[in-house]
Amino acid sequence: MKGKRDHPPIYDRATYSRENSMGYLMRRIGQLMVGAVDRQLGFTGLTHAQWAPLFLIHRGEANTLAALARELQVDAGALTRTLDRLEAKGLCRRERSAEDRRVVHLTLTPEGEKAAEPVPGILCDVSNTMLEGFSATEWETLMGFLRRIVANAEALKDGPLAGDPAEGAAPPDAH
Repeated sequence: MKGKRDHPPIYDRATYSRENSMGYLMRRIGQLMVGAVDRQLGFTGLTHAQWAPLFLIHRGEANTLAALARELQVDAGALTRTLDRLEAKGLCRRERSAEDRRVVHLTLTPEGEKAAEPVPGILCDVSNTMLEGFSATEWETLMGFLRRIVANAEALKDGPLAGDPAEGAAPPDAH
């Protein structure tokens, strides 16, 4: 993070614990959510690695291999293997661009569209269950906080932390 902090740091090396780590808790929430969605989608035979790409293609959020890999934050090679499985199941098609042979366009087959249809509803059901007891105002506040964390994390892509690099460095997989 560049610039001066308005507040003292939240975490201290001497008292740091995984149980109070935002990175650990966010990752744990993500894992629990994926597991719950996978269980709810068990009738489709699709795993997270398969329903997530189908969902993004279905929603029009990624229509090329490169865009899908970026959105899912996965290696294009690993994604190619997943797409091989989805294609073998008759759920998607890959077509090389006529203008640029490096670009691979992705479309869902009618079966793929049908397989993707329950995903948004199940995501809503799981999310609503996880937010049980939260008011709409609390949810809006949470979303604001999460967006601010994302913006701060995006700023980390631009370079080192403010201050002494040794002071800001975290051990690998500390979250």
